[in-house]
Amino acid sequence: MLFENGDLLVRQVVKEDHDVLSKWLSDPRVLEYYEGRDQPFNRSKIENEFISFGDEKTQCLVVYRGMKIGYIQFYELDKKMKGQYGYVDRVVYGMGQFIGEVMYWNKGMGFLLVTSMVDYLLENKFADRVVMDPHVRNERALRCYEKCGFRKVKLLPSHELHEGEYQDCWLMDIQRSQ
Repeated sequence: MLFENGDLLVRQVVKEDHDVLSKWLSDPRVLEYYEGRDQPFNRSKIENEFISFGDEKTQCLVVYRGMKIGYIQFYELDKKMKGQYGYVDRVVYGMGQFIGEVMYWNKGMGFLLVTSMVDYLLENKFADRVVMDPHVRNERALRCYEKCGFRKVKLLPSHELHEGEYQDCWLMDIQRSQ
């Protein structure tokens, strides 16, 4: 287990999680915002991309009141990526996440998950700053992240290929209180 916050538990992904990840990553409602509806995941793709250990990303499952509800990953930005984004902070972490159980959408789970992970990264990984790059069109996620304290820093035009088109994204960040 990585951390708990009340009824929320975040732990690293294990091989036995492939079935729930496959379920979420073949659901067009989830894929519309994460990876793309033209990129459904099969068992092999799940194992290659999510059950891969030794990767530079820490990949985690999100459990709420004993039910697996989502996925979150985090990683430390390397010197090159920090330079691309214009950061000079010593320790910058990136993160990405989704709530895979759609019945938990619009219930405050994103807020609880994002604020809990930010606290974890600031306190346990000694991050100076945490960044994300959501699609401009993902208004629900943008509202959630701003509610969590993230601010829009810079528009990243044509930043990510999604469903056959390059999407604009926002570079968003939150930093350690001075």
